[in-house]
Amino acid sequence: MTSLVHYFAYGSNMSRMRLKMRVSSAEPLGIATLQDHRLMFHKIGKDGSAKCDAWRTGEPRDSVHGVLFLLERDQLAVLDHIEGTGAGYERCSVVVADNSGCTMRAETYRATRIDPALRPYTWYREHVLRGALAAGLRHDYVDGIRTVPAEPDPDRQRHAREMAIYREGRISRQPRSSYPSPGS
Repeated sequence: MTSLVHYFAYGSNMSRMRLKMRVSSAEPLGIATLQDHRLMFHKIGKDGSAKCDAWRTGEPRDSVHGVLFLLERDQLAVLDHIEGTGAGYERCSVVVADNSGCTMRAETYRATRIDPALRPYTWYREHVLRGALAAGLRHDYVDGIRTVPAEPDPDRQRHAREMAIYREGRISRQPRSSYPSPGS
């Protein structure tokens, strides 16, 4: 029997299409929240642009919203490699809460190399935004993501590759209701 693990996605992996292309066993369970943290676009990416980070503030008013997934434990190694564990992110265990207030442990990633002056590329912000919209995150939170300053990727081919997953016929765009309610 395969061992399963909870994974809390708060950045580009909230995009179900992006995560499924990376880790085939990932199944969304619903929306989750990580308290005492703030979503920041300051992690130094391999491409030199900013990526997301769940930055620990220790302030109860701060929270990071995302999607809780269930995936096969052995696929964490694949995700570790893709996320750059040891080279910008570290995987850690956190406690998240679903919409009903139930808490659970989940694996996630925190930045180890940051630069607050960096901006994300537009395609990266789009992955985060589409994931947040598909999950049905709060409008004010989504608006916060939408207004993050971003810049065009000088590598136009990479931009096209990243956005290709949203083209008609590739993988169908998931409507809001595609993420089950917690506990369902």
